[in-house]
Amino acid sequence: MFLRHFLTIALALAVLGSGAAQAAPKKPTPDDALLAAHDAFRAGDAFKLAKQAVLLEGHLLEPYLDYWRLKLRLEDAPPQEVIAFLTRHGGSYLAERLRGEWLKELGRRGEWTAFDLELAPLERDDLEIRCYAWSSRLARADDGAFEEARSMWREPKELPAGCTGLAETMMTAGRLDSGHVWERVQLLLDHGQLAAAKRALGYLPKGDAPDERLLQQAASAPQRVLANPPAQLERRAARAMLRFAFVRLARTDPRPAAEVLRGPLGQRLDDAERRSLWGLIAYEAARRHLVEAVAWYRLAGDADLSDEQLAWKARAALRAADWQMVREAIDPMSITARQDPAWAYWYGRALGAQGSADGARAYYLRIAGRPNFYGLLAAEELGQPVAVPEPFHVPNQEEVALVKGSAGLARALELYRLGLRSEATREWNFTIRGMDDGQLLAAAELARRAEVFDRAINTADRTVRQHNFQVRFLAPYRDVFREQARAFELEEAWVLGLVRQESRFITDARSSAGARGLMQLMPATANWMARKIGLSVSPQRVLEVATNVTLGAGYLKHVLEILGHPVLASAAYNAGPGRARRWRDAKPLEGAIYAETIPFNETRDYVKKVMTNTMFYAALLGGAQLPLKQRLGIVGARSSPGERAGDEPS
Repeated sequence: MFLRHFLTIALALAVLGSGAAQAAPKKPTPDDALLAAHDAFRAGDAFKLAKQAVLLEGHLLEPYLDYWRLKLRLEDAPPQEVIAFLTRHGGSYLAERLRGEWLKELGRRGEWTAFDLELAPLERDDLEIRCYAWSSRLARADDGAFEEARSMWREPKELPAGCTGLAETMMTAGRLDSGHVWERVQLLLDHGQLAAAKRALGYLPKGDAPDERLLQQAASAPQRVLANPPAQLERRAARAMLRFAFVRLARTDPRPAAEVLRGPLGQRLDDAERRSLWGLIAYEAARRHLVEAVAWYRLAGDADLSDEQLAWKARAALRAADWQMVREAIDPMSITARQDPAWAYWYGRALGAQGSADGARAYYLRIAGRPNFYGLLAAEELGQPVAVPEPFHVPNQEEVALVKGSAGLARALELYRLGLRSEATREWNFTIRGMDDGQLLAAAELARRAEVFDRAINTADRTVRQHNFQVRFLAPYRDVFREQARAFELEEAWVLGLVRQESRFITDARSSAGARGLMQLMPATANWMARKIGLSVSPQRVLEVATNVTLGAGYLKHVLEILGHPVLASAAYNAGPGRARRWRDAKPLEGAIYAETIPFNETRDYVKKVMTNTMFYAALLGGAQLPLKQRLGIVGARSSPGERAGDEPS
């Protein structure tokens, strides 16, 4: 009896022990602890962060743990502790990042002696830190800072705290007056920054500010304001609200805005105000590809237009084949804007169209040979075929080993391995910023071996004299791309060129909008395409290389078939077939003009880069060597017979 009772107890204890063993928490790995520490930092949980940090002493990413812990209590941290961190990690990305945050803290405190000591080593530019630096100079009675600080007043966006404090100082000192305030308010309203404009209006004396209800009405019902304008248009506040109403209406529909400006109300404005408004209306019309844009730009005359307004004047003129206006738009641009290869190329084309072959050649020579869209087009105008720069500089093992010893690159690769891509990319980019061509190519090779293909491509892209275009234009998963390009009867170089732009060959790439994988498929597009080709896929499978490329190549083939042109199909892949159709003209357009006049900045840049990538992949793969201008071809007019309607993902 006793024995049976003993055995029962022993068995129960054994079962309990087994259960306890099964229930015992799994010991976290260093990866688990690091990711938990990162989550704790993002949540502001200092206690949990400290608990995980104990498990990671001596870890490669221990500097991040030190940074995270210090950042969470930076407001209360002793200065000597911050300085010790900056000294210990001098020259690193984390030191640069903490120094910027510490400078803002010192600026908020007004501790200018300490601020000045830490400002000198800072490399990055930051508007708020610049404002604190001007405040520091003013605290030393350096009045020259007043004039320099006016540049922050011309920023078309909300000012950070350090700049608002400086602005108040300048107002008190009489270095900013009501005229400056109105200039800023107009700038902000023209850029649609209503909340920031309201804050700027707070600097005005009460009697000078516009009626709050009139401001709100101009924002929400501009036609009502224009139909019943303020009686006292001699007041600056009234004219400012009237201009804002024009801006808001033109942004919705330029045509009624132009109609009002032509009428009696427009006659009540002085010539300068009227020309300025024509410039704003023409700009909005050009972005919508309205044929009236050219005529409205002419009505703007010699109005002081921004670089963005002038760029769209040039684009409207390109669509109208008005080469003289193209030149008139480019001539007044700032030096920085005129250095854009786009405007060098189109100015050359304008000169050539007007019979000045030598002048055109001079402009083409400025940019020919650059490995970008307009560099290739300029080279073709000069009769130079596209050539991949050779020989390829391939780093040796010693060069790769040397960069592999960089602590910054080692940390970046570890962060990439853990999936902390944002932190990894900032660390990588900071570390390579001062490298020469040989070091850059060695770092690119290091990234390639680690299969961090986006860093390999982007790092190789930075070289100036020594190049390796086989790394700049990597083609991982080549068998998959070749197979799917053949299956869907697409040019492999074009598919690779598009993927290089979409994801840089990162298989688990995810966009802020929800696009996923190598070919950055939106879930609705992936599901629609899967149904169309009879493929059963789960959300997890969409990230698989073969599945993603199959669906992406299938969709690219679909938009090519319904639009009939690779430039239109490239635009459609980024912005949708409906928009790609709407951006055509009533007449056939040169493909380069269509690409340059795409109204979305992202899509315009995207199409140019996809077509440029295609050229280099074709050269590297030994494919058809068509000139870029021939690839761009002619985009048919709206409702041209070269396209067909097609079902599209909803």
